[in-house]
Amino acid sequence: MQETATPALLRQPTVCRLLDLSRNGLTKLRAKDPTFPKPIKFGQTKQAVVFYDAEELSAWIELKKAERGAAA
Repeated sequence: MQETATPALLRQPTVCRLLDLSRNGLTKLRAKDPTFPKPIKFGQTKQAVVFYDAEELSAWIELKKAERGAAA
């Protein structure tokens, strides 16, 4: 049985694809939702690569699912 490894860090374009958002949409979501995981930036420059913790993102999605169920 072969296991597929889940990366610990996801690049910003991957997060955008997972959430079906543009980069601008992700920026707006981060500004609007204080519970959204904070990005991890490697470097000080504006062009530095941005990552998100996969576990934090999964936990945030589960939180949103739970909120959806509670609101119904």
